[in-house]
Amino acid sequence: MYRSLEEICRTAAEKKMKFWEVIRADDCQERQLSPETSFSQMEAMYLAMKEADAAYDPTLASGSRLAGGDGGKMRAYVDAQDTVCGEFMGRVMERAIKMGESNACMKRIVAAPTAGACGVVPAVLLSMQEKYGFSDEQMTEALYVAGGIGGVIASRAFLSGAEGGCQAEIGSASSMAAGAAVSLRGGDAAKIAQAAAMAMKNLLGLVCDPVAGLVEVPCIKRNVSGAVVALAAADMALAGIVSRIAPDEVIDAMREVGISLPACLRETGEGGLAATPGGARAGERLRKDGGNG
Repeated sequence: MYRSLEEICRTAAEKKMKFWEVIRADDCQERQLSPETSFSQMEAMYLAMKEADAAYDPTLASGSRLAGGDGGKMRAYVDAQDTVCGEFMGRVMERAIKMGESNACMKRIVAAPTAGACGVVPAVLLSMQEKYGFSDEQMTEALYVAGGIGGVIASRAFLSGAEGGCQAEIGSASSMAAGAAVSLRGGDAAKIAQAAAMAMKNLLGLVCDPVAGLVEVPCIKRNVSGAVVALAAADMALAGIVSRIAPDEVIDAMREVGISLPACLRETGEGGLAATPGGARAGERLRKDGGNG
């Protein structure tokens, strides 16, 4: 597994390979797979994302009753074609909410890279496929890009909120989605790395403060933010804008920030929004109801 985006970019340049090809070759070597088998497995993950999106049920609510139905509200709002951000971004937000709610309602999702951040990558990729007509094969290539970025983050820092706060979950997912989006739009390895860096920079320091200890509030809506940031970072990178801090150094900074966060802001449910009066009331209600809303 690669430990730096710089190394991936260098390998791509030296071997005249695309970013996704470098990652697939590494996967084949690490797991002793044929390129065809590796690709088939990655494609299955992308198709599982599509299936999870299609299977969303707006009538379901989580056991806590803190999540459910908002994806349907967002869809109806976008269908009315009166969104502030436009239809495409509206669909991105809709899908991010739907995936997060499906996770809270115990439906099948793809952790990308975690269940708490499961809405970011599919929201961006599925919406881009819908808008631009990319094939499933092209989307699978983009998912390799996302996976490669996530692998570097995992090796240099962390992906879990318990270790590094929500910046490690939503921040990582946003970086992955940003790089994948650049890849789909024809950006080279260097632009992919720049997009990943700019997405992470804009979510640096994000705390993990789940209300009642559940991956619902504020996690689901943060998936929306992560997806939107990813697309903004992708457009900046495609425009030729670069991060003034090298991409790998941005990841290293995320690690240092995560280590510095107090335990109450790292998934313990003891700080931030979880410690507000409203958060405390939700937790107390669930304790009285035995977690059944």
